[in-house]
Amino acid sequence: MKKQKNNTPAEAEKVLYTTLAGEAHAELIERKSRFIGHAAHVTTEADAIAFINKIRAEHSQATHNVYAYMTKENNIQRYSDDNEPQGTAGIPVLDVIRKSGFTDAVIVVTRYFGGILLGAGGLVRAYSAAAKLAVDEARIVTYEQYTEFCMSVSYSDYQKLQYDFPAYGIIVDNSEFADSVRLKLAIKETRFDEYAQRLSEMTQGRIEPTKTGRRFDYL
Repeated sequence: MKKQKNNTPAEAEKVLYTTLAGEAHAELIERKSRFIGHAAHVTTEADAIAFINKIRAEHSQATHNVYAYMTKENNIQRYSDDNEPQGTAGIPVLDVIRKSGFTDAVIVVTRYFGGILLGAGGLVRAYSAAAKLAVDEARIVTYEQYTEFCMSVSYSDYQKLQYDFPAYGIIVDNSEFADSVRLKLAIKETRFDEYAQRLSEMTQGRIEPTKTGRRFDYL
């Protein structure tokens, strides 16, 4: 029996990608100060900066617009206290990203001062809580590395092969029905070789899948 290969930590990092599903906003009131958390998925530092500038423009009258972001590209991590006492705002927001284990994300926490000082501990708790609320609304999702492939099959083969697609978690990106059935598919990278072997067995080696690309996706 062939021994199954386990992914090493480095290999696992290549096939898993955890980030935010989208953009979201959440609000809390702490001793009359209004804290609004804004969280979004980004893929570049330029995207993160654009989001920060958008929130700053929308809340130009706010007392503070604290931010933090992390991008996989170039392993960038940035934060700003925006004139709050050092270490009480930007770092707590960045820690929400770090401790939650996702990347390619930006969080801005807007504060409208309510007239009551919160102290260093109170600020840390409020900024962390607002950031976490926004992240919960945006939703953390984990994607896996998928292999994109194509193949051309006869109608009779297609009738048999399509029943295996759900069992292997295959995504049908496109199908064209002409003189034959032309399929554009995607499967988790870790299962491609397994499915290629199954395909060979079912068609006596007549059909071989052709890899066309890679992407992150999830079912």
